[in-house]
Amino acid sequence: MGKQSAPRALPDNEAKAVLRMVRISPQKLNLVAQLIRGKKVETALADLTFSRKRIAGQVKKTLESAIANAENNHDLDVDDLVVAQAYVGKSIVMKRFSPRARGRVGTIQKPFSHLTIIVRQVERDAAKA
Repeated sequence: MGKQSAPRALPDNEAKAVLRMVRISPQKLNLVAQLIRGKKVETALADLTFSRKRIAGQVKKTLESAIANAENNHDLDVDDLVVAQAYVGKSIVMKRFSPRARGRVGTIQKPFSHLTIIVRQVERDAAKA
């Protein structure tokens, strides 16, 4: 007799995956997120595969997780999926200190970020099908 599960926050044609506490600044992660927004998932995966950004591998893994969630948990067709949203949020900032000249100190900030990817199933056009 546990607690009732919360109602589904997303519509029935969407699935999501979240990557938390990534050791990269939100600004840099957003550059990669912009690369895949609004694209079909096959194109987005290809773009991430050949991207030269360090974080592209982890973003690709998160996108693959969102695709797997859509296929296995929500019975969506993988061929009709597009990246509906890919957004970045700030997380903690670790502060480190580096000694400088004349007894001063320089601060080093090491930011973390969160990434959320939402994929949506779109209907095929009658002309294409």
